[in-house]
Amino acid sequence: MRNSLLFLLFVAVIHHPATAQAPTPAINPELLTKRWPAAWIAPPGVSLKEYGVFHFRKTIDLPEKPGQFVVHVSADNRYQLFINGQLVSLGPARGDVAHWRFETVDLAPFLSRGKNTLAAVVWNFGSHAPLAQMSYQTGLIVQGNSATEAIVNTGTDAGWKVIRNEAYTPIPWGPVAKLDNYWYFVVGATDEVDAARYPWGWQTADYDDSAWQAPRKLAQGKTDGVSGDVNWNLIPRTIPPLESREQTFAAVRRATGLTVPPDFFTGKTELTIPANTTVSVLLDQGVLTTAYPRLLVSGGKGSLVKLTYAEALFDSTKEKKARNRVEGMQLIGFDDRFRPDGGARRSFEPLWYRTFRYVQLDVKTGTEPLTIHRLDSRFTAYPFQEKARFSSSDSSLKAIWNIGWRTARLCANETYMDCPYYEQLQYVGDTRIQALISLYVSGDDRLMRNALQQFNHSRIPEGITQSRYPSELMQITPTFSLAWVLMVHDYWMHRADDGFVKSFLPGIRGVLDWFETQVNERGLVKTLPYYDFFDSQYPLHEIARKSEGRGLTVSTLYFAYALDHAVALFGRYGKPGEADYYRRLSAKLKKATYLQCYDSARGLWADSPTKTHYSQHASVMAVLTDAAPVADQPRLMRRVLTDTSLIQAATYFQFYNAQALRKAGLADEYLPSLGAWRGMVAQGLSTFAEWEVEPRSDCHAWSASPNYYFLSLVTGIVPASPGFQTVRIQPALGPLTEVDGTMPHPAGEIRVSLKRVGKTGVSGTVILPAGLRGEFGWNGKMIALKPGINSIDRP
Repeated sequence: MRNSLLFLLFVAVIHHPATAQAPTPAINPELLTKRWPAAWIAPPGVSLKEYGVFHFRKTIDLPEKPGQFVVHVSADNRYQLFINGQLVSLGPARGDVAHWRFETVDLAPFLSRGKNTLAAVVWNFGSHAPLAQMSYQTGLIVQGNSATEAIVNTGTDAGWKVIRNEAYTPIPWGPVAKLDNYWYFVVGATDEVDAARYPWGWQTADYDDSAWQAPRKLAQGKTDGVSGDVNWNLIPRTIPPLESREQTFAAVRRATGLTVPPDFFTGKTELTIPANTTVSVLLDQGVLTTAYPRLLVSGGKGSLVKLTYAEALFDSTKEKKARNRVEGMQLIGFDDRFRPDGGARRSFEPLWYRTFRYVQLDVKTGTEPLTIHRLDSRFTAYPFQEKARFSSSDSSLKAIWNIGWRTARLCANETYMDCPYYEQLQYVGDTRIQALISLYVSGDDRLMRNALQQFNHSRIPEGITQSRYPSELMQITPTFSLAWVLMVHDYWMHRADDGFVKSFLPGIRGVLDWFETQVNERGLVKTLPYYDFFDSQYPLHEIARKSEGRGLTVSTLYFAYALDHAVALFGRYGKPGEADYYRRLSAKLKKATYLQCYDSARGLWADSPTKTHYSQHASVMAVLTDAAPVADQPRLMRRVLTDTSLIQAATYFQFYNAQALRKAGLADEYLPSLGAWRGMVAQGLSTFAEWEVEPRSDCHAWSASPNYYFLSLVTGIVPASPGFQTVRIQPALGPLTEVDGTMPHPAGEIRVSLKRVGKTGVSGTVILPAGLRGEFGWNGKMIALKPGINSIDRP
């Protein structure tokens, strides 16, 4: 989202939408089947493709306070909508132009009898946009839900006015200064804002807008499936409003140029900086966060205030150390800049959030002193609720659980995203892991559904998905298309939603058809085109170069793995011929890989027929696909765990390592394999990083997989049939003596409480919600589970 626009507003009159809101009002069916009476509007006399920040206003007169007043609103790139000075909606939720979201909002609680002012800020960051922001051109549309609300429609009369805000100057994004190794920063420009040029109070009812212009009218609004020559194809928002709550900093870690009260960060103490003074204050949030920084100041005409944001501090060699360490460390990151105009209680807040643990406040005053009344932030993220619980006899796992959940939370906003600081892009490989965490910990499947649809929308004419979407810049990672197939299967196993799942069968077919064209004459998948990726530290290109064009083990077996899951989907939905074809193709791939890539002398799967490289990845995929004989899988996985000469899996692919451990009957080895996560905890990270050693990103959702496995593998809760209609519970306590896990299920709550008895026994209870049956497995034996309380006593 052309995201980093800084918006100044009077904090005292702003109310940000709370996380919990009333259900979204019903949309008038006619608006989904006919062109909208309202039209898109835009500022006149400017390029609608270039950078700009614009304010729109309209005043209406109501004979009485309405009981309901429903409107639909969208903009390009983004908007914030105010009613009588109160913020009531922001969006639109991210998508592409062919699937452009609109929000539905009941304005009645914010309206009163008499005159009421609707005001919106709309911005387009043009060439400074983040990669995740797709766009056509600057525009705003507001449509009333019925004739009663039609008074607010855009493009139908002269009531709407617009002005350009000249206070904003973008600070272009690019390589973070002084950090050559951390160059891929694509979340959009930050802003410099000149308060002297800002139209203060523009969103309030008594503001004088007589000098504002009439907007130009663009095309009529239309929803998906309705004919019309308009680029924005509108669809309803399908995710809830984001969480919003105030938070303060945890501590002032250092200050130069002025003595800073130790409780300044709490907002209880003001800070006055004398004229002609330079001050630097390092604030610590205590943990990484995603939030809108909020600065409230008075006076200080001629001053420059700069806020710089970082996940972690760096030493003199530009390396991250213990994350709590401050001495000898420097903050390097991107910044926002505010130039006060000397006015009272001027407020500075970004329209898009920032990611930070540390914030450095740098102030250089001019001829006037500057008073800082408050510097805090407003947390924002997708409103996942932590409904699952996990505890055990190993108290150290609690830190992994808490850090993992924070990681997952910060990597979920209007889409899932790989990392909140550097990219904010929804990658398929990452999202598959994130979605499973969401299902198990929160039970909320809406962001997963959104992601599945967006990846389907991303497919190119050849059939495969893009690697990340929405994205203004196309990138294709072919194996991530296979991860999308697996993700559809994941959803099918966890939710009874046949119509939704069936809608993806044509897309799945396209992906598999394309991959079949990549199989060479030896029966292996060849070196793939585009950006080929398998794991963050897997030397795929070196392996491909030394494979002499014969094919690659991991790509071949990952294709077979996706085919196996497609077999189940196509078989379920009345496509037995295709299911059988995919079954036979998968078998051919596995046989060809076994004959050419299994090294019987070493007892390992090589990464290509030339047998120049050996990795955990190749053997893990052999186990997951049964390319390795079932009887040999336990031996093979023990070798994977102990042979340090193998190319090791990074935190991303360890998600698949854990699945292979379970399949090989070695799930008890999962908890001892968490060394990377324990290492990150020891380094003081408050979220899990992209990889363990010297990561770029300190928050990467693919590293939060332990939250899924603590419930699905350690506690052992998995679907036993599609739609989670039945459950199988096969716990793997490993070194634990006790475990207690609870997870949300569509029918209610599943709880497993167990204690070891002796060396091989277990006792406890399993509680299933009404209507859910299943089975409990221990030491190779299964017992039936019924709804309600089930006593477990397995010697």
